[in-house]
Amino acid sequence: MSERIAVDMWFDPACPWAWITSRWLLEVEKVRDVDVRFHVMSLAVLNEGRDHLPEEYREFLSTAWGPVRVCIAAEQRYGGDVLRKLYTALGTRIHLAKEKRGPELYVAALTDAGLDPELAAAADSTEYDEALRASHEAGMRPVGQDVGTPVVHAPGPDGRSVAFFGPVVTPAPKGEAAGRLWDGVLLVAGTPGFYELKRTRDLDPIFD
Repeated sequence: MSERIAVDMWFDPACPWAWITSRWLLEVEKVRDVDVRFHVMSLAVLNEGRDHLPEEYREFLSTAWGPVRVCIAAEQRYGGDVLRKLYTALGTRIHLAKEKRGPELYVAALTDAGLDPELAAAADSTEYDEALRASHEAGMRPVGQDVGTPVVHAPGPDGRSVAFFGPVVTPAPKGEAAGRLWDGVLLVAGTPGFYELKRTRDLDPIFD
């Protein structure tokens, strides 16, 4: 039997593209020898000090602090493994149910994940910001500051770790299609000197 490899994904719960990538990675687990571990990064932290941002995106970022703080609070209380089910609970409500980010959503998502709903109070606290920034930095350091979420770290073809932004894809491939995309992403990400493969997005996120 092949040894399963650990793949680490950094997410911001508010990002729809990261949500789709995370659902794809869960499909990859079913068809490749991969175990996904989830970690928190923050679009709000990433964009601090960037004055040129459109007003609509500024409004988005103003409510993006809450979910990441709740995730870090839960991680600090229960350990990193808890992020898988909490991210699923948050993402289901944010991206599928289109619920407004706020205290009621955080309490409901924590309850869905079987966690202490009182951790929702972390959304409006700076208590966990140091740990949040440390998690964010750990994810972003290998890829730089010119990308957002998702970020993935994985063993490359030669066994050495590779890190990359993306893939940005919609909808999330299923079954063997998910596995083939994984094989291709790992191949290009593991190629020395490879930096970018991109085209204009002509579809909004598709959640199915």
